[in-house]
Amino acid sequence: MFRFRKAVLLTALFAAAGFAGAQTASHYPGVGRLATPKEVAAWDIDVRADFKGLPAGSGTVAKGQDIWEGKCAQCHGFFGESGEVFSPLVGGITPEDIKTGHVANLTNRNFPGRTTFMKVASLSTIWDYINRAMPWTAPKSLTTDEVYAVTAFLLNLNGIVPDNYTLSDKNIAEVQARMPNRNGMTTAHNMWPGNEFGGTKKSDTSNVACMKDCAPEPKLASFLPDFARNAHGNLAEQNRPVGAQHGADTTRPEVKLGDVAPAPAAPVAAAQTVGQVKPAASPKADAASADNKAALALLQKNNCTACHAVDKKILGPSFVDIAKKYAGKADYLAGKIKSGGSGVWGPIPMPAQTLSDAEANTIGTWLAAGAGK
Repeated sequence: MFRFRKAVLLTALFAAAGFAGAQTASHYPGVGRLATPKEVAAWDIDVRADFKGLPAGSGTVAKGQDIWEGKCAQCHGFFGESGEVFSPLVGGITPEDIKTGHVANLTNRNFPGRTTFMKVASLSTIWDYINRAMPWTAPKSLTTDEVYAVTAFLLNLNGIVPDNYTLSDKNIAEVQARMPNRNGMTTAHNMWPGNEFGGTKKSDTSNVACMKDCAPEPKLASFLPDFARNAHGNLAEQNRPVGAQHGADTTRPEVKLGDVAPAPAAPVAAAQTVGQVKPAASPKADAASADNKAALALLQKNNCTACHAVDKKILGPSFVDIAKKYAGKADYLAGKIKSGGSGVWGPIPMPAQTLSDAEANTIGTWLAAGAGK
């Protein structure tokens, strides 16, 4: 009997080993394993233009407005039209655009700018981006029904659906037929492989260079706004030291076009330094400088600089203005950072922050001391 039980046990173990081997087999022996269906499902969350991959769910415009005011308005404005932090989402669309599927203002040189719904052709792009990346401070925290609701609210702000509309996986294709720029995208070019979406193999452009009366070649440059500079660490330290892109040293002020970069100081002769040695900074000054650097690093780490700058208003007040208003009130400021609030500096609320008590105290102390650099 013992031998029989042992034989059965060995058979079961070999069978389990064979199953595990099938699960972990790899195209490259000794390197990794195949992903399990559960792992693939967690990663494969994209929604295609034909809405393949869209999960079941629904959301109303009214529910979307509640979510928007609590989690989205701080960056995009209450009506999605703000351009202070990110590009506007709403505006520039007419009822005629919804009928034709072409946004007239895209070719209007006098129109001040392009909003998201002026440009995007596929509603799946909007749904997918909100689902995977919003809100900016807590991506992927919205439920499926909340994503439907926020999308419905944006559609309503752009005049695409009425106030009492409920968006769902059942009717989203019908709403796609009302997207203002739905006919503004083409797949009839070589940049889109295959014929899955009606693509062709013709060239994406058919322009012929005239080579006469050419305008002078423009000088191109780019820059980071002050409030975004070093918001995610020093770019120079995040790029390889080889190759074309080295990354700007975002710990230093930007050198604008026409500015002269400060030259390194010339060495001073030894004979001149006798009796003229510059006094060293005091320990107190060094400590204050270290505290300032620590606070500024925490502001960047916790994305505070997305809405606040040191010395100018962005979406919220500048740190200098806060320091003037609440000088010496470190404990109050630390508590306010943790709890959030609204109505003191304007209608846009500041949500409660998730940083630690120690981090909040460091920033509060820095503000109470004058928000030094």
